[in-house]
Amino acid sequence: MKKIKIPQTFKAYLPLIGLFLLLVFIMPRSPKFNYDYEKGSPWMYETLLAQFDFPVLKTEAQLQEERERVGSDIVPYYRHDAKALARSRAGLAAIDLGGGSDIRPVLEEALSYIYSKGILAPASEQNHDELKENPASLIFVQKDKRAVKVPVSEVFSVEEAIAYLHDDLMDAFPEVNVDSLYTAASLADLVIPDLIFDQQTTDLVHEEKVNFVSVTQGVVRTGQVIVSEGEIVTAEVEQLLDSYKAEYNKSVGYGSSDVFMWIGNILIAFFIVLVLFLAICYCNFRIFDEYNMYLYLLMIFAIAALSSSIVAKIDPNLFYMMPFTLISLYLLAFFSRRMVFSVYFISLLPMLIFAPNGVELFMVYLVAGCVCILIFEFFNRGWLQFVTAFIVFVVMVVVWGAFRLVDGVEGLRDYHTVLDLGLAALLSVLGYPLIYLFEKIFKLVSNTKLTELCDTNNTLLRTLADKAPGTFQHCLQVMNLADAAARSIDANVLLVRAGALYHDIGKTANPQCFTENETSGIRYHAGLAPKESAQEIIRHVSDGIAIAEKNGLPGIIREFIVSHHGTASTGYFLTQYLNNGGDPNDIAEFYYDGVKPATKEQVLLMICDAVEAASRSLKDYSQQTISSLVDRIVDAKEKEDQFSDADISLREINKMKEAIKSYLMQMYHSRVSYPKRKENAKK
Repeated sequence: MKKIKIPQTFKAYLPLIGLFLLLVFIMPRSPKFNYDYEKGSPWMYETLLAQFDFPVLKTEAQLQEERERVGSDIVPYYRHDAKALARSRAGLAAIDLGGGSDIRPVLEEALSYIYSKGILAPASEQNHDELKENPASLIFVQKDKRAVKVPVSEVFSVEEAIAYLHDDLMDAFPEVNVDSLYTAASLADLVIPDLIFDQQTTDLVHEEKVNFVSVTQGVVRTGQVIVSEGEIVTAEVEQLLDSYKAEYNKSVGYGSSDVFMWIGNILIAFFIVLVLFLAICYCNFRIFDEYNMYLYLLMIFAIAALSSSIVAKIDPNLFYMMPFTLISLYLLAFFSRRMVFSVYFISLLPMLIFAPNGVELFMVYLVAGCVCILIFEFFNRGWLQFVTAFIVFVVMVVVWGAFRLVDGVEGLRDYHTVLDLGLAALLSVLGYPLIYLFEKIFKLVSNTKLTELCDTNNTLLRTLADKAPGTFQHCLQVMNLADAAARSIDANVLLVRAGALYHDIGKTANPQCFTENETSGIRYHAGLAPKESAQEIIRHVSDGIAIAEKNGLPGIIREFIVSHHGTASTGYFLTQYLNNGGDPNDIAEFYYDGVKPATKEQVLLMICDAVEAASRSLKDYSQQTISSLVDRIVDAKEKEDQFSDADISLREINKMKEAIKSYLMQMYHSRVSYPKRKENAKK
């Protein structure tokens, strides 16, 4: 079993203490409603009595139904024009009625009566015919800054007012030809509407009525039974429990001096930090030594916890539009999948504490985050990131829908939550470019950066290909071999590929010194003493570091350059020196002044580099020969104590060896020998 190492320095624990204090500070100061229940299932706890009076909240379906009912009941608003009557009387005074002076008082009386009721002004926004069809319809009439509700049957339309004026004249003067008088004197023009439709006020009052629908119905008193032990949770009981839970979480709390609340919060915060600490120890304890990565990981966790706390205080409904899956992407850019899953899982734990429906949200974001970790490798460039967002959105909706099916199918009509989930998935893509800012701040190397470094068209690799083509081909072969081996032990494939491409970059300083770059007929080491040759070979490591620093290669890549030979010897020249009678006590100059591999990726590159170079000298590429070569090289590295500082197990080394053997067998497979065509078979 792999040994777990615990950091011994206080420096490793200082950020954890800070994180612990942050969690204690943001912990909720009130107890949660610690009962789980589902509609259709029995109540598994003791009989629940109300500890206080609380209002019964209407369900979303009830609220929607009431809003629709209120929304369909529109009472129009009219403004009263006080000057309309005066204009009408002025018009009457200006009319020449000839000898019918006794008609004028009748008209004045009729107009006074009509205006006492009011005349509706024609308006395209309001259909008066529909209002008149229903005698029970009401309108609001605003007079002197007061709105009075008036039955529509008590007011006149323009047509009704004209008809009333006409009929009143006929009743008063049956002997007069009223129709001719009406037309000649233009009496219809005396009807000037004084009730003007106010669309803005109508809309405003209607909107207020819809928005201010009461969210409660009735009250449950203290001591009243909410649900009995073993009782089936029906829709009505669920409504009571939801109402009690909402009031409980809002109103029940501790005083600031309550010791038990602080002890509980301190213990919960401690255990969360402890789980995070142990996860790092189990997954990759070397992160404690890479302090910038360690601080970055804790920062991402702190952001997740703070986000949950802030959203819970502002509006818990906002949890559905929070891009928590972005946490997994921020971690995936710098850590292995095993580490990412563990830390992401723990980062969602505060959500269980802060969110009212924490279990549902935890499952939604846990499943979506895991899928995101899986597929982002394939959809991580350009517009393909939106494919990732779409898949994450579908997963979140499916998980959310599963919980809605448990609560009742009608919950699936909550399209607002679906839109929120869509926004959360989209924000996961829009927020990803911040990774480049984190990369600069914490001086890290993201997977995106590693992908850029692996582009063989970049300037540094093109220089290697031009000056040392043999070395460049060697690096490509080592990269492919290391890729296959890295996948077999779940190592960082992108990191290994980048390390393989640059591990021999120092050979561009003196390419002819190395066999793979020698020009035909020219032997660089001819005439050199073994010590001189060894020093020329060893120098490519220090040259590589100098070139890497000059071209700004990240430190994590420079580590491959300085460790790919470790502290091993230049075996060929050391053997030559000893065979020629050299002093066995004077061999220090034949050994690389590097560092031993510290990670499994560095061990993997060291082995693949040696195996690829040695495989070129094989005369026979049979399975037995290749297997013997790999075993011999790995055993030699172990005897030279090159793996003693590395975070790698014997099991991983064996799996790596098998992957390397399999790859070499495929690379050096036998080919079909084409037969020569006979002379008589030629055309």
